[in-house]
Amino acid sequence: MSSTSQYNYAKGDTMLLHYLVREPKIQTENPPLLLLLHGVGSNEKDLFSRADQFPDEFLVISARAPFTISENHYRWFAVDFSSGRPIINAEEAEKSRTVLIQFINQLKEKHSFNSNAIYLGGFSQGAIMSFSVGLTQPQKLKGIIALSGRILTEIKPIIASKEKLKKLNALIIHGTKDTTLPIEYGRQSKSIVDKLGIPNTYVEFNYAHTVTPETIQTINEWLAKH
Repeated sequence: MSSTSQYNYAKGDTMLLHYLVREPKIQTENPPLLLLLHGVGSNEKDLFSRADQFPDEFLVISARAPFTISENHYRWFAVDFSSGRPIINAEEAEKSRTVLIQFINQLKEKHSFNSNAIYLGGFSQGAIMSFSVGLTQPQKLKGIIALSGRILTEIKPIIASKEKLKKLNALIIHGTKDTTLPIEYGRQSKSIVDKLGIPNTYVEFNYAHTVTPETIQTINEWLAKH
């Protein structure tokens, strides 16, 4: 049996993000870590609802974004689609990127896992943040999992060198019927990671802006190879 828990802040605690934990079903001394990031308007419970579908040997953690939209609704950064293209609050996006980097360091102090086997993945804005952290701090991760996301233009000046990036792996999944972040964003992401020399797997599914059992199966097959 696996165990799940909600992290509760203790008095004087300095953890930067609220999060949920699924302990590994198969206990090992240093399990790999799968850190999940939700999309805009959601919360840490969203992807965590699928926690028990991920590989038994993984420690699974799902984090809540730092900016509040309303009760139970959070964002990694504000975004405006009124122009037909996503216009972001770059300051909030950068703040979330730096918070996530610090949060990963904090998790190392709170939980036992293999720091050389950290996979950062998310949906939509969570995928965007996974790219933003992984492409700028690749030494912290073994892999990126990007579901229906894109790579922000704003991070391009701070992307790490190809030498550092070649040790990173990426899984990019996008729906051909996605009307929120159309398939072109997935294809652009694939092109960018190819040019950066990052080993990657790119998969298109015939669905919209969503996560399906097919998505989870593809993630698990990819994780098993790495």
